Amino acid sequence: MKDYVSFYKTPRGFHKRSPGSTTGWAVSAGLSLLNTKLLAYAGEIETPVLLVHGEKAHSCYFSETALELLKAGVAPDNKRLLLVPDAVHCDLYDGGGKDAIPFDAIAAFFRESM
Repeated sequence: MKDYVSFYKTPRGFHKRSPGSTTGWAVSAGLSLLNTKLLAYAGEIETPVLLVHGEKAHSCYFSETALELLKAGVAPDNKRLLLVPDAVHCDLYDGGGKDAIPFDAIAAFFRESM
């Protein structure tokens, strides 16, 4: 939670209409996602996929799981996970003041894969 507070509750990421910045978020707003099978068809994706995640993000397991499912399907060789060292989730929104976004690595993936 401290990572989200340091982003959404400060000038760095605050916006009056953002669910993360205000208390106006409805508790039921995310309920529709509970029944969504987000990775059900991951193995059917043939196009290149680059997952970019902060190494220290609490949700890093999600990209690792997604990569396993992507690689278990068709065209497994064009699926990659780019872990950004020492970055948490919010650092990848805007660099977090420490230039965390790996633009060179992302551009290289696009050059190689597209």
